[in-house]
Amino acid sequence: MEPRMNYWGAAPSLMQAHLALNTAIEESGLEKSVMHLVKLRASQLNGCAFCVDMHTREARKDGDSEQRLYLTSAWDDSFLFTARERAALAWTESLTRLGDNRPTDALFAATKEHFDEAEIVKLTALIGMINTWNRLSIAFRAVHEAPAEAAA
Repeated sequence: MEPRMNYWGAAPSLMQAHLALNTAIEESGLEKSVMHLVKLRASQLNGCAFCVDMHTREARKDGDSEQRLYLTSAWDDSFLFTARERAALAWTESLTRLGDNRPTDALFAATKEHFDEAEIVKLTALIGMINTWNRLSIAFRAVHEAPAEAAA
């Protein structure tokens, strides 16, 4: 796998602005565990290997378990996720798979049971941000890290 281009080098001021928004979202107050799960699930749905690898590593570093990370792709069939995390993951899937899967009033109401209005805005911004990162990484073929043993 070879990258198609260095998009950071091609449009550095735009990417810096993008990173500034990302930082604001990261510092918005949502708990890290929810942010990691949202980023991982959206990246799985979008098929972004670079982002799946990065967000799995970050979640492990911040203390999430291997089992929960493995089961993120089947979160709705696992008891390892809290009601708040499940609401965030359902909202993530709906906003990542727009098309025929637009968020319904029922889904919004279910999300509102676990997130206040400001948190829903933060969560929605987070989902939009990771979907944008996924699209950049996929379009320009960002390459994920190699295992340590492969690098040796």
